[in-house]
Amino acid sequence: MKVEFAPLSMPLQRRLQTASVVQWVFSFLGLAQCCTAAFIALFFTRFWLVSALYAAWWFIDREKPSKGGRRIHAIRNNVVWRYMRDYFPIKLVKTAELDPRQNYLMGFHPHGILAVGAFLNFCTEASGFSTLFPGITPHLMMLSLWFRVPFFRDCLMSAGLVSSDKESASYVLQKPEGGNTLAIIVGGAQEALDARPGSCTLLLKNRKGFVRLAIKHGTPLVPIFSFGENDLFDQVKNPKGSWLRQLQHRLQQIMGISLPLFHARGIFQYSFGLIPYRRPICTVVGKPIPVQRKHRPSKEEVDQVHQKYLNELCKLFEEHKAKYNIPEDRHLEFI
Repeated sequence: MKVEFAPLSMPLQRRLQTASVVQWVFSFLGLAQCCTAAFIALFFTRFWLVSALYAAWWFIDREKPSKGGRRIHAIRNNVVWRYMRDYFPIKLVKTAELDPRQNYLMGFHPHGILAVGAFLNFCTEASGFSTLFPGITPHLMMLSLWFRVPFFRDCLMSAGLVSSDKESASYVLQKPEGGNTLAIIVGGAQEALDARPGSCTLLLKNRKGFVRLAIKHGTPLVPIFSFGENDLFDQVKNPKGSWLRQLQHRLQQIMGISLPLFHARGIFQYSFGLIPYRRPICTVVGKPIPVQRKHRPSKEEVDQVHQKYLNELCKLFEEHKAKYNIPEDRHLEFI
């Protein structure tokens, strides 16, 4: 006998969607600290052997984040990500087919405050990546320092995140069987300092390392623009040259991460808090740009491919901006 369950009521669905986003935001902001504290605290309890054994495992497994990670499909397919998707909502749009016999290097723009679109689209199956791009395995790069946090590193790898270093990138892109894509948030954490509603500023003018990497491996470049990524949070004004911006840059140089002062809505009210606004995100995946392989490309060759990438990204933005309520007179700005 088939048992059918009644659909959830709209208020309950909304509460579950909000709860999933709250869980994700505070997990990301606080889980690393909690994992570190738990790892140290266990040494001073009768469960010290847990941390000792994990430390041994951590040492043996230390290179895994640079070797493709260790994804767990049950984590990527968890129902909580679908509630999170529906909260905004988030949508992944394909504009061209990707050949599963090839590897690809994807440039994701913009970073936003917490790169919500990048995480949900490439680290979960909530937006249907595997359905849209069958035979393609996505990997998303993240700052290497996060993989030094005990327990937290395993959570990151389970979702498909890998370390943001050259060895990690090369490991994914040089797989001879193909079918892998490496997504890089090119603007990085520094771009988050310019993330605010309506902003179309991308830190890309002098970011050419990913282009050089693509040429070295002969990997097609795929531009991606995530409409609405910058609209999820408000940020305290920090114009270039201000004391706040200088402090943020200094802290970034010391810690390797940027610290934007952002706010949005609360859990039970909409005036102030750290929960992102309920605004739609549409991540549009562009057409692959063929790249000729060369082990040691010249500066001119890198500049040429980089300019082609900028042109294709602009074209992608201009072709789709009207669908997502971007004013006609607004264009991408590269800094």
